[in-house]
Amino acid sequence: MTPEPTINQFRVRVFESRLDQFLVSQETGLTRSQLSRLIVDGQVKVNGRSAKPSNKVRVGDTILLAVPPPKSTDVVAQDIPLSVVYQDEHLVVIDKPAGLAVHPGPGHPDRTLVNALLALCPDIQGVGGEIRPGIVHRLDKDTSGLMMVAKTHRSHIDLSNQIKAREVTKGYLALVEGIPCPLTGNIDAPLGRHPRRRTRMSVVVGGKEARTSYKTIEHLSRNSLIELYLETGRTHQIRVHMAHIGHPLVGDTLYGKSSCLVNRHFLHAFHLAFKHPSTKQMLEFSTSLPPDLAAAVSTLRQC
Repeated sequence: MTPEPTINQFRVRVFESRLDQFLVSQETGLTRSQLSRLIVDGQVKVNGRSAKPSNKVRVGDTILLAVPPPKSTDVVAQDIPLSVVYQDEHLVVIDKPAGLAVHPGPGHPDRTLVNALLALCPDIQGVGGEIRPGIVHRLDKDTSGLMMVAKTHRSHIDLSNQIKAREVTKGYLALVEGIPCPLTGNIDAPLGRHPRRRTRMSVVVGGKEARTSYKTIEHLSRNSLIELYLETGRTHQIRVHMAHIGHPLVGDTLYGKSSCLVNRHFLHAFHLAFKHPSTKQMLEFSTSLPPDLAAAVSTLRQC
């Protein structure tokens, strides 16, 4: 039996505006593009009649919005252990292990975080997209640490908006080659695809704005343990920025070189803070270095 769409009714009470703008102002849990698509598809009626996104609505108009049930995804649930830091009906925060890709893609069609989440939280299917249900931000496959995942459409919209507004705090720990000078600084360098090596990102003129702040917290032999915070969230941002200033991450074979200390790049998302999408209370989480990175630090401290 096919699930029925959810019917939402709204009454225009205050001012005249475009139909799509009016619906965006309501708490539908949908983006403007999603709402516009529903209007075009005839899922929105104004006083019983179909309309266009640009049509004006006026005080007293009644609007019916039919939201189809989420589409099922071809991504299957797989029982993969996850470290759950926090969970409620709106979201889940997990401590992602290194080696786990966030979503299916070339080279990893399954056994991803999304597959694990569908087993842990079956209701996220279709939330925010069919291929990446629940995902509002990502970590590289070999980066470990904290990630928040939305469990409802409204949470997905709210958390995504917080990220766009740069209201989410994301802190990282990295081990880099050498000693940064200055020890504390800000890197403001635009990023884009490498002009020749398309699997890499690089600092390029005309690229997307990218800003990273860092602070050296410990010197370890010929390396430095640093704490970083992102103002923007570009692909490989920390890895590219640190390589750009001459201090690539230890173990980063794409932007630096391999290391006998670790079998991956040394990067861990240790701190995450944001507003709860429903209660609006500030949530803050921290996690320790995983065993492989902690062992590398311990080895260097004994040198």
